[in-house]
Amino acid sequence: MSVHFDLVDLRLMVRVAEANSLTKGAEASHISLPAASTRIKNLEESIGAKLLNRHSQGVTLTPPGQAFVHRARLVLGQIEHLRGDLQEYASGIKGHLRVYANTTALGEFLPEVLKRYLATHPDVNIDLQEKLSNEIVRAVMDGKTDIGIVAGSVRTENLQTLPYRSDSLVLVVPEHHPVADLPSMPLIDALEFDHVGLHEASALHAFLNRECEQLNKPLKVRIQVSSFESACRMIEAGVGVGVLPESAARRHARSMAIRLVPLSDAWAIRSMQICVRNFDELPNFARDLIDLLSEDARLAQPALID
Repeated sequence: MSVHFDLVDLRLMVRVAEANSLTKGAEASHISLPAASTRIKNLEESIGAKLLNRHSQGVTLTPPGQAFVHRARLVLGQIEHLRGDLQEYASGIKGHLRVYANTTALGEFLPEVLKRYLATHPDVNIDLQEKLSNEIVRAVMDGKTDIGIVAGSVRTENLQTLPYRSDSLVLVVPEHHPVADLPSMPLIDALEFDHVGLHEASALHAFLNRECEQLNKPLKVRIQVSSFESACRMIEAGVGVGVLPESAARRHARSMAIRLVPLSDAWAIRSMQICVRNFDELPNFARDLIDLLSEDARLAQPALID
């Protein structure tokens, strides 16, 4: 089978898939509708399979079309990585790492690890972004990020993984709050109170909203802040309660009049994983970061007592 396509074909198919429309896909690709239709027809003939189902509401991908678009996104993503890396080589940077992490890993565990890494890798830049775990998995699979750190029961069977840290989400309350002495409580009971929340762009905010939707009960956010420290200060002042990572809350509890109440929901215990598409395909400077993360995970384990 002789298959001929170029980057224009790849971008066209991705944009058609995103818009569910051949017309809008052609417009986004800055080519005419007849030209776009011809390109896709030629692709289908050379592949020997139909890529699009055409109907009155637009178009949808066939199974071969889904496979094509998935691989096209990977190729286009790698080309963007290549373009960015080469630009950085020209300015003296020898490597660029893309890391996506959940809220707790980004705010609590990664700063010290990345400080050590960057000190020993002055010619490497890191693009660090906070995302929801399911978004991180998709980004790693699609080649949008090199390393992901995810938490909870997200499915990672198509990726290579290593265990990382563990943490729990807890309810943080003012010192003299009515529930401050409870041994634990479920989130649904905590939703009776006003909450101090993180900003809407945070992965933790999105995660909690999703859990509240499943409980059919809203999260009553009284005020939103940008950091765990700010949240704890607002909670200490009596503005509301808040769901935060235990590691962050315990650190701030040393200097603030707040208490931690464990959440009894199963999802509150958050085991994290490092995930990549293929460890062997990572450049050496990326594997160096994996090694540091693994070392950090080992050091965080409680010492065994004989």
